[in-house]
Order: sequence, then structure tokens, then C-alpha cells
Amino acid sequence: MTVQKFFLTFGGTGLSPKAPGTVGSFASLLVGLVVLHYFGMQTLFMLTFAVTIIGIFEITKYEKATGTHDQQQIVIDETSGMWISLMIAYSTAITLDYPYVDLLAIVLSFLTFRLFDIWKPSTIGWIDRELKGGFGVMLDDVLAGIAGGFLSTLILMGIGKLV
Repeated sequence: MTVQKFFLTFGGTGLSPKAPGTVGSFASLLVGLVVLHYFGMQTLFMLTFAVTIIGIFEITKYEKATGTHDQQQIVIDETSGMWISLMIAYSTAITLDYPYVDLLAIVLSFLTFRLFDIWKPSTIGWIDRELKGGFGVMLDDVLAGIAGGFLSTLILMGIGKLV
């Protein structure tokens, strides 16, 4: 496996025969949690930024070389989106004070990101359909991550009012 393919498939997780996007998202969540725990939010933010920018260029190169657009095995876009959703939800969780809020934020960040990534409502769907190259592949997942993070935040805040 080339370095490019290793990167684009997030260490090979995108090569899963079933649900490669979900497998890649879950693997990304686990790596994101390790980065958060050992290195902090700022490092995860910078890593997300770097992966997103590098992903745009590498996906564009890969698509030109293969003549295909948004192959299922490419999950580096899910990595960026998942990390964005995690950062937003986790940032909310650390401001709230009720039992298991951090665990709930982690679970919600994953579920809501996958919801928006699969459903692709509104602008997310338009970007997925209309924008080509690495920019289009990455941007719909970045927006799905933002939407997932904000939905997670609303849910966490709502539960906080009930507790």
C-alpha cells in the first residue's frame, strides 16, 4: 500500500468490506480521543486542519490518477468531519457538570456526525453532488462535522437542563 493510499484510507480502515465510512469514522474517533487525552484540544484542532488541507490536495491527485470521484475507500474526509464534531461536542461537555456528560458527548459526536454524513441535508448534499475534486469530497464532511457537533451541543445542553 502506498503512503497516499494509507493516508486516504486512514490507515486502511476505508478498505473495510462493509460500511467503510462508519469504520473510518469510528477509528478516527478513537484516534481523536487519544490525541485529546494526551495532547489536548489545540493539538487536535491543528491536526484536523492539517489533515483537511493535505486531504484536499491528495484526494484531488488521487482522483486525477484514477479517474474516479469520492471512492468509498477514501475516508480521510470522515476523519476531518469526525474530529470537528468531537471537538465541538467535547468542548460543550467540559463546561457542563452532570454525570457521564463527557462520555455522552463522545457518543453523540459520532452518531450525529454519521447522521449528517449519510443524510447529507441541504448544503451538505449540494456540495457532495456539485463540487468535484478534493475540495468537494472534504467540504461536505467538514460541514457534516460542524452540524453534528452543534446538534450534539444542543442535545447536551438540553439534557443539562433536565438534570
